[in-house]
Amino acid sequence: MDMFSRLVVWQQLAVSCGFSTVQQGLQQVWRLLLLCLICRLCFRLGGVSTVKHIVSMLAGMYSLFLFFELHILWVLLLCVLCYLVLLLSRHSSNRGLFLSGFILIYHLIGELHLIDMVTWHKIRGTQMVVAMKAISLAFDLDRGAVSSLPSPSEFLGYILFVGTVVFGPWISFPNYKNALEGRKLSWSWLQSSSVSLLKSQISLLVSTCIAPYLFPLFIPIQGNVVTNKWLRAYENAVSFHFSNYFVGHLSESTSMLAGAGYTEEKDNIRWDMSVVKPLNVEMPRSMVLVVTSWNIPMSRWLKTYVFKNAMKLGTFPAILVTYTASALLHGLSFHLGAVLLSLGFITYVEHVLRKKLASIFSACILSRPCISGCSHQHKKEYWVILLNLVFSFLAIFHLTYLGSMFDPGLDEQEAEEGYAAIHTIQRWSELNWASHWVVFACWVFYHLIR
Repeated sequence: MDMFSRLVVWQQLAVSCGFSTVQQGLQQVWRLLLLCLICRLCFRLGGVSTVKHIVSMLAGMYSLFLFFELHILWVLLLCVLCYLVLLLSRHSSNRGLFLSGFILIYHLIGELHLIDMVTWHKIRGTQMVVAMKAISLAFDLDRGAVSSLPSPSEFLGYILFVGTVVFGPWISFPNYKNALEGRKLSWSWLQSSSVSLLKSQISLLVSTCIAPYLFPLFIPIQGNVVTNKWLRAYENAVSFHFSNYFVGHLSESTSMLAGAGYTEEKDNIRWDMSVVKPLNVEMPRSMVLVVTSWNIPMSRWLKTYVFKNAMKLGTFPAILVTYTASALLHGLSFHLGAVLLSLGFITYVEHVLRKKLASIFSACILSRPCISGCSHQHKKEYWVILLNLVFSFLAIFHLTYLGSMFDPGLDEQEAEEGYAAIHTIQRWSELNWASHWVVFACWVFYHLIR
C-alpha cells in the first residue's frame, strides 16, 4: 500500500471510526461527569456531614442506574449485606477476614446461581470496587486506622461515592472523608480533571480505531505466518491495554472532579490522582513495574490488605495468594485467572533472577530502578543498559503473549458473556505457549546460578 492510499484509508477511518467513537464515549459519561461536579459543589457549600454522605450516596445510586438500570439492585444488596456483616462482627478483631470470606461466597453464589452471565459481566467492575472498599474498611477497623464503625449514611456514602463507584478507582475511607471537606475550587483541580478526561478519550480512540489496524496500516510491517501471528497478538494486546487506560484515566477524571485524589503539603493542594501509567506498560523496565502501573490503587490495595497479611506464608506463597485474590475479585473468569496467575509466576521469577544477577555482577539491573547512592558498582555502563533492555523486550514479549487472547474482533454476544476457556487455550497454543516456556527456562537458569 503506497503512501497516498494509506492517507485515504486514514481519512476514512477517522470519519467512520474516530469521530463516532469519541462522540459515543462522551455521550456515555457526560451525565456522570455532571453528577461528580454537582457533588463537588455540594461538598464545597458545607453543612452537616450527614447530608453530604446522603448526597454522595444518592448521586452514586443515580449514576449506577444510568449505566446499569435495575441491575444496580445486585450492587445495593452487596452494600447492605457488607454493612450487616460489619455490624454483626463489630466486637471481633477479624472483621477483615470475615467480610472477605462473605464477599467471596456472595460472588460465587451470585455468579454461579443468581445472576446471568451477561448481567454479571456488566456490573463486575462496580462489584469489585464495592468489595475492595468494604474489605479495606474492615481491615482498617481491625488495626485501628479507622476508630469506629461508620454510620449507615457514612458507609453507603463511601461505598457509593459518585466519583469512584462506576469506573473506580478504589479509595480509602479517610480519603473519602477528605473529599467531603470540600477543598476550594481551583484552576489546577479543573485542569487535572480535564487532562485526565482528554487522556481517556485518546486512549479510547487508540484502542478502537488504531490498535486493531496497527499492522500494516500504520506501521508497514509484513512477515511470514509465524511473525504475522505475533503481530496480530501485539495488536490485540495494545488494544486491550488502551481500553484499560481509557477506564483508568476516566476514573482519575471522575474522582478528582468529585473532590477526591489530592495531596496536601502545608497550604499547597496538588490534584494528582494517578491510576495508570501507560509508559511503564508500553515501554516497561520489568513485569513487576507493569503490574504496579496497570492499576496503581488496586496494586496498593492488594499490597496493603492481601500481600502483607500473607507474607507469613513466605514470599512466593504470598504472591500466589495476592494474584489469586485479584483473580477472585475479577470473578470466575478462566482467561483473567489464567493471565493473573501466569503474571504471578512471571513477576516472581523475573524478580528473583534479576536480584541474583544484580548481586553477581554488582549492577543496577533489579526489577525496580535503584535509588541514588545504591551499593552497586556498575550503574550506567553500556552492558548494564543493554541487559536492562533485554529484560524490557522480554516484558513486551510476555505482555504480547498474555494480551493475545483479548480479541477486539470477538462477536458482541461472546464478549458480553466472557471468554471461554477454549479461547484462551487456542490463543496460547497458536503461540506455542512461548511465554510459559521462557518463564520456565528463566526459573531453571535462576536455580543453576544460585
